[in-house]
Amino acid sequence: MFLLIWLVIMLEKQIIHPFRGAFTLFKKEIMRFWRVSFQTVAAPVMTALLYLLVFSHVLSRNVQVYEGVGYTQFLIPGLIMMSVLQNAFANSSSSIIQSKVMGNIVFLLLTPITYTEFFLAFLAASIFRGLVVGICIYLVSIVFIDLPIAHPGFVLMFGLLGSALLGTFGIIAGIWADKFDQMAAFQNFIIMPLSFLSGVFYSIHSLPPFWKTVSHFNPFFYMIDGFRYGFFGMGDISPYFSLSIVLLSFLVLSWFTLILLKSGYKLRG
Repeated sequence: MFLLIWLVIMLEKQIIHPFRGAFTLFKKEIMRFWRVSFQTVAAPVMTALLYLLVFSHVLSRNVQVYEGVGYTQFLIPGLIMMSVLQNAFANSSSSIIQSKVMGNIVFLLLTPITYTEFFLAFLAASIFRGLVVGICIYLVSIVFIDLPIAHPGFVLMFGLLGSALLGTFGIIAGIWADKFDQMAAFQNFIIMPLSFLSGVFYSIHSLPPFWKTVSHFNPFFYMIDGFRYGFFGMGDISPYFSLSIVLLSFLVLSWFTLILLKSGYKLRG
């Protein structure tokens, strides 16, 4: 982690002038969550390990989803990706709502940073936090169980696009929400249900036909399944189809977010 922080500082020295403002905001967001790393990094890692301990203990001897893949192995990529998504969302959404509630968002809006730079800075910070949490969970997990990576490219692409998609959604949520309880509603009634019903703990092929069909309308499913394919070379659907869905979703949400930022919706006055 310290190596990543050092890399951010080194990059700042090389960044060209037109992007100085965006990079400064990005660094500020990185330092914001790193100051409370026990809450933003250690806590999600511990939560994922508790899920792993409980579910693997109960189901590892009775459930096998893919041929030659134990249930504990099957579970780890899903938990990693779920944590990546939740933390990417939490990073951008919590930062914006805190700034709005505390009233210091105005100091950010007064700077010469464009709305595009504002978006890119928050997006990059969300990706950074999501990947840091995911890497930490992976490193701790492989201490206890062997977890091969069959297709590193898919793991990287889904990790980046998934955290980018949820980071963008977090910006939208932060802009829309006026109070912390509204943000909690986003987290509890949208992010958590979509995460748990995305195939983290099971294959959708084990579901009844109706719920199997419903799962295909959950964008989290495509991120989880594609990410898991990167580890085992097996998934419930084609990873290329999943990748196209995630990429399209990210582009649509990014377009909508840029429109909100350009208009100043719920940010200016």
